[in-house]
Amino acid sequence: MNSFPDKQFQDFTVIAIPTKTPFRGITVREAAIFRGSEGWSEFSPFLEYEKEESSTWLRAALEGANTPWPKLYRNKVAVNATLPMVPVDRVAGILAGFNGCTTVKIKVNDFVSGSELVEETLNILPNAKIRLDVNGSWTLDEALLHLHDFHLRFGKVFEYIEQPCTSLADLGKLKSQIPMKIAVDESIRKNLGSNFSSLQEVADIAIVKWAPTGGMASAHAIAIQAGLPIVVSSALDTGIGISHSLALAASFESLDYACGLGTIALLESDIATPPLIPQEGVIEVKRVEPDFKLIEKYRVSDDRVQWWKNRVIEIIKDWEEWDQ
Repeated sequence: MNSFPDKQFQDFTVIAIPTKTPFRGITVREAAIFRGSEGWSEFSPFLEYEKEESSTWLRAALEGANTPWPKLYRNKVAVNATLPMVPVDRVAGILAGFNGCTTVKIKVNDFVSGSELVEETLNILPNAKIRLDVNGSWTLDEALLHLHDFHLRFGKVFEYIEQPCTSLADLGKLKSQIPMKIAVDESIRKNLGSNFSSLQEVADIAIVKWAPTGGMASAHAIAIQAGLPIVVSSALDTGIGISHSLALAASFESLDYACGLGTIALLESDIATPPLIPQEGVIEVKRVEPDFKLIEKYRVSDDRVQWWKNRVIEIIKDWEEWDQ
């Protein structure tokens, strides 16, 4: 394939929205949105992602554009607040964007800086459930040390620890030695195609994401195989992508935990009106359309549009070669 498939990607538009604070090193979030037979969808793998990983996101985007949502068991989804690694004096302002959320996920690197964020969060929300997100950056020894210190200082406030280590073997050892529950994210989305039936031995909760896991059908297949309680989380999407993630969360008959789908509160703006941000701790499940005034405000240059189109072309070319 050498030309862009306009019929499959109607009204293909690329926008760039600044973040309120740096998040995983990002200060501007670029995303492509387009229409299909069922409505609007989003293709927004992070810029550094290679073709193979981006391909999974494109499968989700095409599914979202052209496949009806599955049966939904709820019309609202409870969400958590997300707190990046920021100076303590910014915590209150960030949490204010997550109206009514009583669960807070805090990005942490270590005990010293992380404990300051936990303490300030509890000063603002004394009864909050706290989640620590480590993104797999600790060794087993570091995880044991830091989590021992967190437990000594804060006790039972932690709902779970998200991906404290990368290695499944380390997670298994850690699980038997700490009083907190363990959730896995990268262990799933970085190993798509693996057999996840043994995750119960190393984790208590499975985190699935609409785009990074390849869409609704793929996420449900992973959840069935893992056999763990599910938390649906986002990847700093616009409201278009978040709407599909909310539908994914609503499509699970059992949903015991707040989901990580309030992250538009970390962006300067949504692309939809009203924005899909939490109100009283929940977000309504519904298909949304972009606000064209906001599209004009955040529209990127023609060369960036072509960069995203080339990304799509390269992925689909590979698909066609595999099908031959």
